[in-house]
Amino acid sequence: MIRVSHLTKRFAGCVAVDDVSFRIERGEVVGFLGVNGAGKTTTLRILSCYLPATSGVAEVAGYDVFRDSLEVRRRIGYLPENAPLYPEMRVDEYLHFRARLKGVPPAACRRRVHDVMERCGLKDSGRRIIGQLSRGFRQRVGLADSLVHEPELLILDEPTLGLDPAQVIQVRELIRDLAQRNTILLSTHILSEVEAVCRRVLIIHQGRIVASGTTEQLREQIQSGARTVAELAGPPEEILRALEGLPGMSVRLDGESGEWRRYVMEGVRGVDVRAAVFDLAARGNWRLRELRRDENTLEEVFVQLTAPAPGGEPR
Repeated sequence: MIRVSHLTKRFAGCVAVDDVSFRIERGEVVGFLGVNGAGKTTTLRILSCYLPATSGVAEVAGYDVFRDSLEVRRRIGYLPENAPLYPEMRVDEYLHFRARLKGVPPAACRRRVHDVMERCGLKDSGRRIIGQLSRGFRQRVGLADSLVHEPELLILDEPTLGLDPAQVIQVRELIRDLAQRNTILLSTHILSEVEAVCRRVLIIHQGRIVASGTTEQLREQIQSGARTVAELAGPPEEILRALEGLPGMSVRLDGESGEWRRYVMEGVRGVDVRAAVFDLAARGNWRLRELRRDENTLEEVFVQLTAPAPGGEPR
């Protein structure tokens, strides 16, 4: 659905996108992550035909975003971070206007506007003036606008920005529903949002793609070994000696609360020591309150991939 090859965008004194290449297949939901200024929005604007690239190739559904921009625009729905709306128009008339601009046939226009208003939680707001809406409802109008012509590809830049927690959940459910028949490229700063709705993640840093894969693959890429956490009550020195006796295992104490102590064990990747820890607790007559394998969160992966290396240079 999307093919990007050696894409570069230079501004005066700045390389915003630096030799970026990636592919997104039809039906995928992909999260696009990066710190502010990493090149996310510039890449999305190139794919949406808002900006020309300096060099490289970007295609959507087989059409070049520069040479065939009208064909590309017919196939994408783009929600920018700050949706450019007409504040003096009413919600329903704005969506009818946008549907006509996007080539929706007059016979289908009323049905399409009704459908996207219902799906975006706007069915009771059709006669309201856009300029009088809250930030969250304006974001919903922008999302409805991006959907009104039934695009094959959705490009969403911070789609839940300004929404309250209940609205965020509703938009996530909507994105999951859209994912059944749309390809979605989602840029967001909310990493839990990516984990909730995206099958794959791209991480861009200083204009370059530094990681690509599922969240599980990225965790494995960063995590050097297996990590197990156990919360136990019993003689601390005896417990520590017993846990350190497990093959290839380093152990550290990671806090205590009354008689309970949390032990973190790190060892060889792929080795699961939970059964051995349970057996030690049973033999030593220790009380066991928690026993789990611990993995890096997407937030930890993101921080490690985008943090400066020692000396101030990026990794």
